[in-house]
Amino acid sequence: QIEYLKSVLGSEALVRSIIKQEMIEVREAYKDDRRTQIVKEEAEITLEDMIANEEVVVTISHAGYIKRNPVTLYRAQRRGGKGKIGMGVKEEDFVVTLFTASTHESLLFFTDAGKVYWLKVHEIPDAGRAAKGKALVNLLALSGDEKVTATVPVKEFREDRYVVMATAQGIIKKTELSAYGNPRQGGIIALSLDKGDRLISVHVTDGQREILLGTKKGITIRFKEDDVRPMGRTAHGVRGITLEEGNEVIGMETITPDSTTQILTVTEGGYGKRTPVNEYRVQGRGGKGIISVKTNERNGLAIGFLQVRDGDEIMLMAAQGKVLRCKVDEFREIGRNTQGVRILDLDGEGDRVVAVARLAESAEVLPEEGGG
Repeated sequence: QIEYLKSVLGSEALVRSIIKQEMIEVREAYKDDRRTQIVKEEAEITLEDMIANEEVVVTISHAGYIKRNPVTLYRAQRRGGKGKIGMGVKEEDFVVTLFTASTHESLLFFTDAGKVYWLKVHEIPDAGRAAKGKALVNLLALSGDEKVTATVPVKEFREDRYVVMATAQGIIKKTELSAYGNPRQGGIIALSLDKGDRLISVHVTDGQREILLGTKKGITIRFKEDDVRPMGRTAHGVRGITLEEGNEVIGMETITPDSTTQILTVTEGGYGKRTPVNEYRVQGRGGKGIISVKTNERNGLAIGFLQVRDGDEIMLMAAQGKVLRCKVDEFREIGRNTQGVRILDLDGEGDRVVAVARLAESAEVLPEEGGG
């Protein structure tokens, strides 16, 4: 046997003969037709196919830094717990947007120029919990002085969801969310703007909300979303509020008809007030609105218009660098046609409040399941 094997190894002709004989034997043993088919097909594998679909926490700061972290980095705590550092930011920066999303979901970034840009959640840098993240301007193909004014997470582009947009000149526009489902590298037009106008706020709705617009001269209008018909993506929009000369819209909020939240209005003079939304009666779209806060020489113009709830925290920033963080509960609810109360003491003449934002709920107190 050993001699035979040596002769096989030494003869290529003998090797070929043995292979041929064994293949004939296999053919005779398995004469039925092939049950599998070999076909030519080009399989397209995307980057997303190779990325795990996991839940993450996305945070965006006031200064425009964004990052993501696995939800598992944040343990659930009881309300009132101390929490951990959720984002490493400079003292004058703070987290204004926080949400959970899947790495396969999309984010829509709307800019003041009326354009919308896309990012997949997995394209956002996965930074350490104490890191500040990456500047949005380095992730999006923004042009010139374009600034992001709203970020919308989207799991699916449903036809029964709508994007509602408001501009500084009082224009309101409503478009089906599905119209923004085809991403392009350089962004696309979200709405057409008049010269000098800018997009200031964006909300996703179910079509059954009520809309509040607040202006820098302290005027607010509330009307039904039904008053705004859906329009195409590049349409201009319709009049949401009629503005007097020199006035402009500074904020938009959407609420359910039975909402029990409050509207917080803050002025550049450091005054503020929160008023129950039920003090703002529903009017027809395009009206002149009603007084939300008295603006005068003491108060200055309104610079913030936010929907808040008991327990919410806000951050105020002044032109000369002063920063204040406080709970909205620290000042009582007062009527609509009033001046408000002092929130921030300013540093002398010429100083003024330049920004106010509702702080995002701490990622440290994320509920273990469900909630948002």
